[in-house]
Amino acid sequence: MRLRTAVAAAVGALALIITVPASASAATGDFTYVYSGAGGSLRAGYLLDPPSRMCITLPQVADPASSQPASTPLNLTDSTAVVFTGPDCEGDHFSLRPHGGNATSRLKLRSVVFS
Repeated sequence: MRLRTAVAAAVGALALIITVPASASAATGDFTYVYSGAGGSLRAGYLLDPPSRMCITLPQVADPASSQPASTPLNLTDSTAVVFTGPDCEGDHFSLRPHGGNATSRLKLRSVVFS
């Protein structure tokens, strides 16, 4: 009788594990960058715990016709960040290592994806 109860409990637990969806994956930490605000003043932008494996176009610099690209990225997340010169993860790209990968103001970006 106890064996039957134990088997039923194990089967029930397995069914719960299979049917509960996994949580969404995200890079943990901050990703910061610099962009030109109104009047040309430099401003800091950031992404906090960004989703992984999903292209993120930086909202302040999304339109190449009306904004300068962002620069000076700093990756303080636990994932590799690949930055792109164009929106929608298009154009030239550069990888920034996790936990402190950075670049100077010479690196221009409009979008990023995290591993």
